[in-house]
Parts: sequence; structure tokens; C-alpha cells
Amino acid sequence: MNGGDYDIGGLAEYLHLTPQQVLRLADRGKIPGRKVAGQWRFSPSEIHLWLEQRIGLLTDDEDLAAMESQLRDHRASSGEIRIAELIPAEAIQVPLAARTRNSVVRAVIDAAARTGWLWDPEALRDAVLAREEMHPTALENGVALLHPRRPMPNILGQALIGFGRTLSGIPFGSETGVLTDCFFLICSVEERSHLRALARLSRILTVPGFLPHLRELESPKAILGWIAETEASL
Repeated sequence: MNGGDYDIGGLAEYLHLTPQQVLRLADRGKIPGRKVAGQWRFSPSEIHLWLEQRIGLLTDDEDLAAMESQLRDHRASSGEIRIAELIPAEAIQVPLAARTRNSVVRAVIDAAARTGWLWDPEALRDAVLAREEMHPTALENGVALLHPRRPMPNILGQALIGFGRTLSGIPFGSETGVLTDCFFLICSVEERSHLRALARLSRILTVPGFLPHLRELESPKAILGWIAETEASL
């Protein structure tokens, strides 16, 4: 880091790439950065958003698995992130009695607040809506991956993921106009674990048959069981 920004070496360490690979990406305009006194500098917030967008564009499980592995901090003792273990039953709301973007966000966050781990639902709601204004998180499979632009550890007791499903799809900003009916809320306490959770959840979503069956389930217990079963197959 240099003045809060990554230099070539720092970003290479963060991304588990070589400095030469990062330099090539920067020189080709493939990664957001700027030159200061002839040296590349990279804003952590811009890199975070760039990684989110890369994950969102990946649809192949091997590519997503490689991304998940790349984001793993090999210096840490923590093991793999398990999505099923991050979703408390209290944070699942099916169906969501909501028909607009704002009401969906509020309803999913209200469900997450039932866990007792979310201390300021209004602050999270404002941050999630601000992220949606910046760039919608709706995917082309009818799923939205709601989250604030940056992790908010000051309002969370621990990381968690919430889930809700509306009775029918609603407009949520997908690029092709696909309606969205499944909403995951990702609440993280630090950036790398957020990106790892995003990559792993994206892998689950690409498993053939996962989403059609998820849309049929009515109870939190059944939904959690299906997510755990699918995750175990990765």
C-alpha cells in the first residue's frame, strides 16, 4: 500500500499474481488504475468493484473455482467459506411480500435483522440501495446479489447471508430486462471474505438444476438443505 492505494507489488500480493502480470493488466487497461509520478497506483475500492464485476460475468464453474482459489488468503488459517453455514434460518423470507426494489431491499434486510447480528438495518438499507444505484446487482438468471459497496463490520456481529424470494419476478435492473425473483443479501465484515463468498455463491448458482428447485421450495429448512446439498457437490 502507498497512501492507501496499492502499488504493483501490493496488488500482486493481494490478487495472488506476479508483479509482471499486474503490470501487463494495467498497461493494457484491463484493471482500474492510474499513474502517479510515473508509477501505477490502484484504489482498493476500485479494485474491489472490478473483482465483483469479474465474478458477476463468470458463468463457468471452473473459472469461478479458480477465482475463489485466487481470493483465498493462503497466509490465514481459515478454511473454505461455506455459504450454507452463513445463512441462518431466521434470515430466510419466502415469500417476500414486496413488489418494488426498495421494498424488496427493506424486506430482505428486515429478515436478516431477526438474527440479532445486524445492528443498524437502516444504515445497511441505505448502503445497499446506494450500491444498486451505482450498478445493479441483478443477474441474467433472475437472481440479485445484494450488498453494500464496502463491507460494514461496524454494524455486524458476524458475517451472514440472507435470502428472499418474491411471488413473481420484478424489474431489478438486469441488463437485458430479465425479471428478478431471488434475492441474496451478502453481509461481510471484510473485503476478501466478501469476494470469496460472492464467488462461491456464484458457483452454486451455476449448478444445473439448482435455481429451478430453489424456486419450488417453501420452508427455510428445505432451502438451507438444498443449498448445503448443492454446495457439497462443488
